[in-house]
Amino acid sequence: MDLRQVFLKNVAQTSQFPLALEFTKAEGVYLIDKEGKEYIDLISGIAVSNMGHCHPDVVKAIKNQAETYLHQMVYGEFVQAPQVQLAKALTDSLEDYETPYGKIDNVYFVNSGTEAVEGAMKLAKRFTGRTEIISFQKAYHGSSQGALSLGDEDFKRNFRPLLPEIRKIERENFEQLNRISTKTAAVFFEPIGGESGVKPTSPKYIRALRQRCTETGTVLVFDEIQSGLGRTGNLWAFEDYQIVPDVLLSAKGLGGGMPIGAFMAPTEIMKVLRENPILGHITTFGGHPVSCAAALANFRAWQREISPSETKRKGELFKKLLSHPKIKSVRGTGLMLAAEVGDFDYLLKVIDHTIKNGVVTDWFLYCDDSMRIAPPLIISDEQIATACKTILSALDKA
Repeated sequence: MDLRQVFLKNVAQTSQFPLALEFTKAEGVYLIDKEGKEYIDLISGIAVSNMGHCHPDVVKAIKNQAETYLHQMVYGEFVQAPQVQLAKALTDSLEDYETPYGKIDNVYFVNSGTEAVEGAMKLAKRFTGRTEIISFQKAYHGSSQGALSLGDEDFKRNFRPLLPEIRKIERENFEQLNRISTKTAAVFFEPIGGESGVKPTSPKYIRALRQRCTETGTVLVFDEIQSGLGRTGNLWAFEDYQIVPDVLLSAKGLGGGMPIGAFMAPTEIMKVLRENPILGHITTFGGHPVSCAAALANFRAWQREISPSETKRKGELFKKLLSHPKIKSVRGTGLMLAAEVGDFDYLLKVIDHTIKNGVVTDWFLYCDDSMRIAPPLIISDEQIATACKTILSALDKA
């Protein structure tokens, strides 16, 4: 059997129709197959490879750390330089922002975005002494049982019973903000909806959400697992709104291709995990030194090489070039975009054409009429033009 056949036989599948593409190398904005054909990656492994595939600084950091030490001890017990340095870099990026509980100056490292959500759920319940959690319609926060409880019914109904006391409200519905009460431990919110098809939020609504959470003593959690680390232009999407969460979640683009996640909060909130019970949240591999070293190198590369205004300009270039009668709209900001093209069957044909012609794209879990456009932030204008030309051609041929 060839590798593809083994993949289909022995690797657990998540759908009846996996893309089953086989790439033997990845570099910059390109995925390269075994024949040497280059494909422009328009999805960055779902908002992971923000600085491109195999950024040389990230690769060097991985090699250096792997030769220094790997796992030492479960998270939080030993002083490990990669963890400490990355935590300092992340909290420094939040130095100018104040929550009702102080600055976000504590980072808890985990292995993934889902784990960051799980940790934040426990943190909010422990800090407030409450049990109700509110999330939004068409929001995706992960697939473990706690994180899945925050998601939409289509993905969770066959896994019930899940967590109790999860309430759902609608984005931009001001009246439903009254459902946030003194019984609510936390509200989980994406400043820009990811799997709902890149749905931005009005500043007025985010201000009202922040005010309601402050009034009720509810922990406001911003899930920036997709939108963070420069994806929308600024390091964090919330910076465009100047509304600060109490807890901030990161993963995906954080590790430069390595597995890592984090939930971040002021010391006043985070310290509740230290006692009653002791070790209130623990992880064996969270904050793995190689992942932290890669993440720090990735973060420093973003600081040196990426201009937020350039990321936003590139997003506007995509919108300008993707002009076609079949495209109803291109939503989003920076390089977190969605092109609405119509029904799912037509979109699948378009995506099939783009992949055959050297551009990898995808759709969204809760928005199957729109194409995902989230390339590495290092993509050039010429590469954008090539990708858009390929998409426009696919729209005509599909």
